[in-house]
Amino acid sequence: MKLVVIGLGSMGKRRIRLLKNNYDYIEIIGVDTKDDRREEVEGLYKITTYSDLDVAIDMEKPCGALICTSPIYHSKLILKCLDDGLHIFTEINLLKDDYDKILTKANSEDLKLFLSSTFLYRKEVQYIQKQIEEIRENVHYRYHVGQYLPDWHPWESYKDFFVGDKRTNGCREIFAIELPWIIKTFGKIKNLQILKDKISSLDLDYKDSYIVLLEHETGHKGVLNVDIVSRKAIRSFEAYSESLHLFWKGTPNSLEKYDFDRKDLTKITTYENIEKDNRYAENIIENAYLEELETFIKKIKENKDLDRYTFEDDLYTLELIDKIEGVE
Repeated sequence: MKLVVIGLGSMGKRRIRLLKNNYDYIEIIGVDTKDDRREEVEGLYKITTYSDLDVAIDMEKPCGALICTSPIYHSKLILKCLDDGLHIFTEINLLKDDYDKILTKANSEDLKLFLSSTFLYRKEVQYIQKQIEEIRENVHYRYHVGQYLPDWHPWESYKDFFVGDKRTNGCREIFAIELPWIIKTFGKIKNLQILKDKISSLDLDYKDSYIVLLEHETGHKGVLNVDIVSRKAIRSFEAYSESLHLFWKGTPNSLEKYDFDRKDLTKITTYENIEKDNRYAENIIENAYLEELETFIKKIKENKDLDRYTFEDDLYTLELIDKIEGVE
């Protein structure tokens, strides 16, 4: 199997590293227009890279493409790769451009589409989902996700990657990461109430802080705080009802359940081994990223739809984010 990774920034390098470390039979090639990125990847991972996607596909004949560029370019690249007969793995899109064309093309050519939604592959989220499903009563939750935007990629200016663009801004990315698992866990949204503001001095032309009240069709309700202002990176989740009380700080060792009999918190262990990249915040682990790749590869090899999040799901999420942001 040969795969082309398009975009050799932080996510492209992560996908290459995980593929190289876990799949001896997969050959990887890279594509990026930036010379320094290609040189870095060639040195780190000993793979062939190209500056031109057409040349790479013509020379190497890959069967699939991993789209790891800025989300602004995703739809164009996905359609181009589908035209070339490639199966598609894409990082979160943030924009719903050409979704109808993408779905029609993939279905007509019997090509596989896989869309990253990493938190749906986190074992802590799967535990929370199971608990919510089993108690069969209305649950309320509060969830705060935030990190100071200049700290996201400390090696470069926030203006130099996609979160600096209003169309693919930092808050929008957080919503696109978190809403899929919230919707899958608590149900589709019946009603929204939104407060938003810009409270930082960052040079941005979009809101940097949101408070969203969500009422789900299932009866569950929650408050979601999203910001790119919090100087300490934070994920703080709490869900509660008469028979359940869960706490989670976004890390694999921070999931806790309140024991009503002992009147104390019990730590919930979900991982035996944790893979980390120390350049990122403590709540980012590699295990779920690898499981996404495993699911994509199985989808190609075994012709099975094993993914937990589809383009159809994402269209619903992106339309919801547009409503939150007030995008016409």
